[in-house]
Amino acid sequence: MSLSGRTAVVTGGGSGIGLAISQRLARDGASVAVFDVDYAGAERLVKQLRADGSSALAVEVDVSDRAQVDRAVRQVREKLGPIQVLVNCAGIEAFESFQSITEVSWDRIMAVNLKGTFNCTQAVVSDMVEAGWGRIINISSSSAQSGAPKMTHYAASKAGVIGFTKALARELGRAGITVNTIPPGSIDTPMLRRAAKEGRFGGAPVEQVASTIPVGRAGTPEDIAAACAFLASEEAGYVTGQVIGVNAGRYM
Repeated sequence: MSLSGRTAVVTGGGSGIGLAISQRLARDGASVAVFDVDYAGAERLVKQLRADGSSALAVEVDVSDRAQVDRAVRQVREKLGPIQVLVNCAGIEAFESFQSITEVSWDRIMAVNLKGTFNCTQAVVSDMVEAGWGRIINISSSSAQSGAPKMTHYAASKAGVIGFTKALARELGRAGITVNTIPPGSIDTPMLRRAAKEGRFGGAPVEQVASTIPVGRAGTPEDIAAACAFLASEEAGYVTGQVIGVNAGRYM
């Protein structure tokens, strides 16, 4: 699945799932712009991608800030060219009982997970419309499908991403742009390890939790990246508005 000649932006691309997606798209031939609030992490990845022969750019950006997003997108266009692939992966979580969620906490989750997806998509979509070709892939969460205790704000934000995906797919389909979402489940990332250490799974380690799902193991960031690579490819031109669950059967 060649992405040669395409420019991709991956938000939250400096670590975890976003890092694996950035690596995979670069391996498939795309020039990759890595957006992350952690510039050091993004820059480490970009140095590795360049050493492997890929064209890549690290940009420090908070996706909840539209001015920062617009500046970052201008930088990508100047350095790598028009953007044809966007992966909205940047996200934050919180673990709070519903009654303890503050307005500040609610707004921050929504600002990054949902508004950030809107900001980045609106900032780049004109390139895709002009080209008559584009791929938008939004990383949501299986928690939005199944619900998750003490994560009402997080689940709500990711459910918003799913609705955003479906509505935008209907609007942009005739322009040659596909819009899909991948809701991961139980992916072995630093975020999941931290959640387990904080006792969010009743004190059970990640391996024990993963053993209860049909496939019997935790997913890897590369599992998500593989699905993302397909959705970003030419071969996925007839796939749009879809929720592609990569969760080992955690949610069916």
